Amino acid sequence: MSALVHHEKEGAREALTIGAAVGDGWAVLGRHLRKVRRAPAIAVMTQTMPIVFLLFFGYVFGSALAMPGTEYRAYLVPGLLVATAAGGLMTGMFQAAQDSHRGVTDRFRTMPMSRTAVPLGQALADLVTSAVGMVPMILVGLAMGWRIEGTALEALGAFGLLLLFRFATTWVGILLGLASRSEEAAGQLGSATFMLPLLSNAYIPTENMAGWLRTVAEWNPISAVTTAVRELFGNATVPADAAWPVAHPVAGALLWSLGLIAVFAPPAVRRYARG
Repeated sequence: MSALVHHEKEGAREALTIGAAVGDGWAVLGRHLRKVRRAPAIAVMTQTMPIVFLLFFGYVFGSALAMPGTEYRAYLVPGLLVATAAGGLMTGMFQAAQDSHRGVTDRFRTMPMSRTAVPLGQALADLVTSAVGMVPMILVGLAMGWRIEGTALEALGAFGLLLLFRFATTWVGILLGLASRSEEAAGQLGSATFMLPLLSNAYIPTENMAGWLRTVAEWNPISAVTTAVRELFGNATVPADAAWPVAHPVAGALLWSLGLIAVFAPPAVRRYARG
């Protein structure tokens, strides 16, 4: 009987902890969204740059590639959507470092709230702003000739993968931001992440790359997610003789995204709680 009572108490305590984390995380989510509304410059910049890249790559680089212009733009739009999702690494890092080094996280630690709530609220707020920011880019892509050729269910799956990958990369950024020595260091490291989409199939196919470079590019998580999104949108087929994550893109994208969350989210929460 005592063991049963102990088990019931543990279950109630666990449910209370989860409920507190969700409730406090919702409050932190609201705080971050209000912050974006009061200072929209960073959000506007991060959402307009992909559109600039789309126009630049689509009309300048597209004319220099073997693919015809419209075909290349249809190839490019999913890649830029994934590259934008990977930008969660930079925004998560910058936001976490800013709050950490300006004393905001220290004030949160003194409050009676779940230790999971603060990083979770930041990750969810970034997810919401990213979902809203995808809309103008999709509209510009449609105006440039890109079309969703797959079914409605497949398109929903593609958008779901984009948001899942954004959520995963944001957790990576949060951990790195909390571990950074200063805001400037986080900003410099975040700027370096701009190279990651260049070492993938987001902008150009990997088939003509050198052997070792193709291997590096195809094991880049961005390549698996990009190939999965292109396949679900019906914009391109899976390349032949590709590495496993690209040859099985949907499974590879899910494994990469869930793996990043599992590896980086728990230490990010512990890092925040430890201070």
